[in-house]
Amino acid sequence: MPPPRTPGTALRQQLAELRGPDTAPKAMDARALAALAANPGCDRRALLDGVGVDKAKLAGALGAPSAFGMSQFAFMRGNAFEARVKADGGAELLRLVHERLDPRAEPPGSGTAPDLSAIGPEGRTARTELALREATGAGVWTLLDHPMLALDVAGSPAFLEPDAVVVHPDGGWTVVEIKSFPMLDGSADPAKVGAAARQSAVYVLALEEVAARLDPAPEVHHRILLVCPKDFSNLPAASAVDVRKQRAVTRRQLARLTRVEDIAAALPEGICFSPDLPADELMTAVEAVPATYAPECLSACELAFHCRARSRERGAVTSLGRSLRAELGSLTTVPDVLAAARGTAGDPADPAVAALRRAALLRTEALRGTAATAGAPDGREAGACR
Repeated sequence: MPPPRTPGTALRQQLAELRGPDTAPKAMDARALAALAANPGCDRRALLDGVGVDKAKLAGALGAPSAFGMSQFAFMRGNAFEARVKADGGAELLRLVHERLDPRAEPPGSGTAPDLSAIGPEGRTARTELALREATGAGVWTLLDHPMLALDVAGSPAFLEPDAVVVHPDGGWTVVEIKSFPMLDGSADPAKVGAAARQSAVYVLALEEVAARLDPAPEVHHRILLVCPKDFSNLPAASAVDVRKQRAVTRRQLARLTRVEDIAAALPEGICFSPDLPADELMTAVEAVPATYAPECLSACELAFHCRARSRERGAVTSLGRSLRAELGSLTTVPDVLAAARGTAGDPADPAVAALRRAALLRTEALRGTAATAGAPDGREAGACR
């Protein structure tokens, strides 16, 4: 008789069944986690990411493939730039951290770079934590190249791999994010910097969990170092970015996420998200999980085109944007909004309904005025003084 399964084992078994017995889980990276935190009401994304489903393959199997991602050229260019930044044991990278974030400390000179290799993500996470513990008390500049961190997301561990973490001589920890977009005259595209800040905030949260297990807990700096090519060259330029706001928002949003096991428990029996299944079975499985679509999903989720099509079929106002959805209150579909504006439905005491009816009245008056002006012999409104 086999031994009873523990709750953790039972959950892993359930997630494996949802993913497909022969499908390896897709690791969740910080970029996906930041996007997930930006839309905490979407159970569909929370479950699929927690299960480890490859959403790009799933979207292709549903007939709505995603159309975003990094090109092969950009990927190779980014790798070449990162290798240059970390050359010679990370001497240039440590110099930039010292210059931008900790100029009062002793210059780096020759820092240390511990070996973080281990078997599996759990092994690498444990090895990273040990290296951080040792470097904190060493009192020298230390570069951790591609460490592995773990963060609990909706009851499921997410393994994260920042570009680098630098340990200062005083024991403080700094996240380093290396990007391939250019920094022109000391500044970069604000939208891309904001995305990098949100991604780095996830790493800061994961580092804070590691620091909390040490005694005394080292300081995890809230200013990260963003390294980009300088003026379209291959030379590195760096800027300190404060991620306290992004960290606070991400922590709050992650706390609001429904736990993966709670979402999975509400699913019908036999649901599976394996891309190898027939399209109709996949459609049934995906639609069994509620989604919260918004136009912002188009740049952050591989299933966005599928969810947009379904949202438009239902006439959901969320397909028009979150800000408009917030203004409409209890009116959740486009037919409801139109009916409220025409006066055939809706509570007149509802501020949203009253605003819609007032807007419809003003539109009717404006159209009548335009029609009257167009019908006058000289193009002016009938009866107007000459």
